[in-house]
Amino acid sequence: MTQPAAPPLVRDRDVRALVAALSLDEKVRLLTGRTTWRMHELPGIGLRSLTMSDGPVGVRGLGEIPGETSALFPSPSAVSATWDARTAFEVGQAFAQEARAHGVDVVLAPQVNIQRTPVGGRHFECYSEDPLLTSIIGSQVVRGIQDLGVAACVKHYIANDSETDRTEYISTLSTQALREVYLAPFESAVEAGVWSVMAAYNRVDDGVETSLMTEHQGLVIGLLKDELGFDGVVVSDWMATRSTQASALGGLDVIMPGPGGPWEQALVDAVRGGAVPEDVVDDKVARILVLARRVGALEGSEPGHGNVAPDGIAIAELITRVAVQSTVVLARDEASPVWDRPAPRRIALIGPNAVRPHVLGGGSSTVHPAHVVSPAEGLVARFPDADLVVRRGGDSRRFAPEIDLPELTAAADGSLVEARLHAADGSLLETRRLAAWDGWMRDLGDEIATVVVRVEVLLEQPGTHHLEVATVGGFRIDIDGSTVAQQAGSAGVEVILDSSINNPAGYGADVEITEPRIVVVESTHDVIRAGGYGAIIRAGIRHRPPGSDLDTEIAEAVSAAGTADLSVVIVGTNEEVESEGWDRADLQLPGRQNELVERVLDADPDAVIVVNAGAPVVLPWLERARTVLWVWFPGQEMGHALAAILAGDLEPSGRLPWTLPANETDVPVRDALPGTDRRVHYLDGIHVGYRGWEKLGRVPAAAFGSGLGWSTWEYTDVDEPRWSADGGLEVAVTLSNTGTRDARETVQIYLEPPAGAAIERPVRWLAGFTGVDVAAGESRRVVVPVPRRAFEAWDATQERWTLVPGSYRLAIGRSARDIRLDSAVQVEFPDAH
Repeated sequence: MTQPAAPPLVRDRDVRALVAALSLDEKVRLLTGRTTWRMHELPGIGLRSLTMSDGPVGVRGLGEIPGETSALFPSPSAVSATWDARTAFEVGQAFAQEARAHGVDVVLAPQVNIQRTPVGGRHFECYSEDPLLTSIIGSQVVRGIQDLGVAACVKHYIANDSETDRTEYISTLSTQALREVYLAPFESAVEAGVWSVMAAYNRVDDGVETSLMTEHQGLVIGLLKDELGFDGVVVSDWMATRSTQASALGGLDVIMPGPGGPWEQALVDAVRGGAVPEDVVDDKVARILVLARRVGALEGSEPGHGNVAPDGIAIAELITRVAVQSTVVLARDEASPVWDRPAPRRIALIGPNAVRPHVLGGGSSTVHPAHVVSPAEGLVARFPDADLVVRRGGDSRRFAPEIDLPELTAAADGSLVEARLHAADGSLLETRRLAAWDGWMRDLGDEIATVVVRVEVLLEQPGTHHLEVATVGGFRIDIDGSTVAQQAGSAGVEVILDSSINNPAGYGADVEITEPRIVVVESTHDVIRAGGYGAIIRAGIRHRPPGSDLDTEIAEAVSAAGTADLSVVIVGTNEEVESEGWDRADLQLPGRQNELVERVLDADPDAVIVVNAGAPVVLPWLERARTVLWVWFPGQEMGHALAAILAGDLEPSGRLPWTLPANETDVPVRDALPGTDRRVHYLDGIHVGYRGWEKLGRVPAAAFGSGLGWSTWEYTDVDEPRWSADGGLEVAVTLSNTGTRDARETVQIYLEPPAGAAIERPVRWLAGFTGVDVAAGESRRVVVPVPRRAFEAWDATQERWTLVPGSYRLAIGRSARDIRLDSAVQVEFPDAH
């Protein structure tokens, strides 16, 4: 580990001079956001406004340009499923290119929290259940972003691994678990030189201090800044800061969003009153100025390392490649591989996620791509001579889809929505006729108390139409002349923090249509005052047209499969299931999707089953299906990626970054619900994820690290392990591609501890991995590095890392369970760090 860097205020004379030139008011102003995504500028010292944007799956932008679009990348779990550091670096570079195009200085990514339980709401937004894999992939994303002069903001520090009551719970864990598992990715990011870190909503009890992470002196100042030497900016999660003095003294540097919050004038008063020393404020300002210089926001500075992609990054090509490379083959038809079959003349594309694929998870990571390549579009482009039949096989969502207002609007002037803005006394302040509608109105201002949203739609198809308005807070909804729902009461920032505003419940009615007519939907909404998020309303208009019942849709899908040369069934989760703000209740596919798969397999045993989900779901038909692909939330190029896989153009070489259960009851940590004391007890300790499975002796449906790809492999030899100069180990493995096509293999090395180790160790843990491309019929010798830290444990009694001596087994193979070779190594280093 490198020596910790001195704080900017200590080491940087130029920064000290700039800080000294500022008044207390100017310094404090800089510490709270100017808007939701902008910080204050200080023209007197040549500082422009620093900008931030959410970024785990793409850089959304600042919300200042109506209709702004962004590239949508595969989810972080998908990036981790590549098990490829170079790919992670390229994704980071692409994020930086997108950030520059959107005027963004700080990308709020990567998220390196650990996938402690498969029901975690943001599971898809994290990389892995393993700290080493998370560390390697996350730190490479950091390096890629910052390589082009944009700041990465690694989040959420720390032990913020579930969503239920996320602003209130107390993560309670041992120092050994904290150090070995949950800190590891943050430590790796600091070693990679990350420029900012986000403090989480939750409290942490590490056995020494119990505090909000925006106030935790021990973990923010003592550990992150002093011990690890982090010299960047600690920014709050949005609306997370609740105190003035405690947060100022706890190591937090920036409060977001703004304006408002507990600093501003209150912090000025605290400094003048002696409660907060001014040099504490000076340290915060110095860190911000160093960040500004790194991203080119300070006069005379150039962004970062000055690196640029010479010809730009081909974003769509990269997204397609990552989507393919991350796809995990869970089952493979050995007799008739899908990629080796004759070109299909008739393709049946089946499933709820075939018609409406879920290409990203819900919540703050949402971006809006200009276009998403659907599975149908991708298959038509790749198999232009085939007859494509699409059958949904039933809707898996509880809520109706968003209405197609451009298609159905009946307004004479062609507008989509009429919005009437009223004051608290009921007087009409303004009427707006809107040509675009995304279900939101923002920045409404203090004088507006209620907004009436009116749409006129022409419904022509005979039958029962369902119309509803998705909203939160106080409202009244009228459909076709009748009041169908109303609710009193105000809403505030809590609907942002629990994410209920992103995918709210709908309130509506069925409308019978016998001949074409205009139907009016009118809803009245109390304005939500959401702190730094501003004054907003939420009014999503949804519409479910007449259609077949579920039984009929499934029967139609089965019939299509029975006459197809190639059946592709896409099942999965959706925005109602996987999202920021809440944890999942179970691991089941929603709706009747399992029944759909079983019945399609009855009709076509060769059907390819595609799972479009970010986090584990139970697949009761997995052993029956001949070909199963896990495609994650694959981003905007989903259709092209899937078609390339099915045609054999590219190999799906992904490996699971987590464990796939066969039964929910086998999962070691089935939930992370806080108790009555608001505590989430990390009773699994260091035995997180597959480590817990190994400790309990349970057998999953697919082990951590699993993935078949399109070829077969033989591991033939392992050399005597050799110690390297940095204290790590090098393990050389010889393997052969015994299949008929070129392919990629990921060689994985797991350690098993010495008998009677003095400090608790897992049964088996990932110690190193390397990916290698090998031509069909060829052999390669692959060297896998194992870092010294793999042999170390955190000694809580001595409060330090220590080497655990003894004889270790090196288990070498294709997953945590598929071990092909083994070796041993004796650790007898002097116990010094």
